Amino acid sequence: MEFRKLGKPVTGPSKELDTFPTPPHITLVTYTSDELTSFCPVTGQPDFSTVVIEYVPDRLCIESKSLKLYLWSFRDENLFAETLASTMAADIAQAIQPKRVRVEIRQNVRGGLQLTTVAEIDGPAEKSTN
Repeated sequence: MEFRKLGKPVTGPSKELDTFPTPPHITLVTYTSDELTSFCPVTGQPDFSTVVIEYVPDRLCIESKSLKLYLWSFRDENLFAETLASTMAADIAQAIQPKRVRVEIRQNVRGGLQLTTVAEIDGPAEKSTN
C-alpha cells in the first residue's frame, strides 16, 4: 500500500484522499474538525466552520493525514456551506464508495445566525429497492 501524503513532506493542501482497506469489524468512522475555513462567495468574508464527517465503510477507509490536507484545500474557496457539505460528501463517496456518508457543516455564528447544513449519500447497498 502506497500513501501519497502519509510519511512524506507536505507543503500545501490537496484534494487527493488516500485510502486503505477497511479493517474487520469497523462499522462507523467519524472525523470532527473545527479548523475548516472558506469564504462567502458573495461578500468574500471568511467563514469558520466545524465539520463532522461520518461514514459507514465498505471496502475502503480514508487516511487521516490526506483528509486534513483535503479540508485545508477549501481555505481559499468561495462556497456556500450547503455547497461545501455537498461537495465533500460527493468527493468522499467517490473516493471510498461507502455504504453511507454524512457531512455536517456548522458555521460559526455570523450576523447573529448559526448555520448547520447536512449532506448525505447512501451507497448502492443502502438504497431502497422500492
